Amino acid sequence: MLDDLDSTLKKFLIHGLPDLQNSEETSVSISFELPTEGGMQQKPAINLFLYDVRENLDLRSREWTMQRRGNGTAVKTQPPARVDCSYLITVWVNADDPQQEHHILSKIMKLLFSHSVIPPEMLQGSLQNQELPVVLTSMQSGYLQSPSEFWQVMGGKAKVSLHCTVTIAVPVEKDTGEYPLVLENRPQLSRLS
Repeated sequence: MLDDLDSTLKKFLIHGLPDLQNSEETSVSISFELPTEGGMQQKPAINLFLYDVRENLDLRSREWTMQRRGNGTAVKTQPPARVDCSYLITVWVNADDPQQEHHILSKIMKLLFSHSVIPPEMLQGSLQNQELPVVLTSMQSGYLQSPSEFWQVMGGKAKVSLHCTVTIAVPVEKDTGEYPLVLENRPQLSRLS
């Protein structure tokens, strides 16, 4: 499922930023590698580093649904879990050129702000045909508490980065069994004393 999310984000960026792929300059690659200087083989590159995955408890639904079947039974279904996938987005350029880096980051920022959900036609693999939208939350601090500590651990100098959280629905597959449907409502007569 996470690989389908990566593919979805790649398609979303390519579709939303066509001038970065079809420019006369070198086209921008999209990477999901660890964001280190040596990790970016092709530059310029947009790097989306998935640094946190956790259940979104605010969106948790406890209401089960009953799906009718043609044989007079129904199946009890648990709602999907909602999971936040947080990405750190950085841009890596050929030379130490903050202008090019900031230009590409600005385009990404505009694209993220223009969408609160990822359009259904961009969804790939297991994310296609979900009942719930794939929510896109941008420019929030996310779960990365200290960006400077993060870059220190990565062994490099701090970089300008954008935060993006994508909320996906993850099916919870439990065998809950079939239940007979009640087809008539017959009130019971109470006895008078």
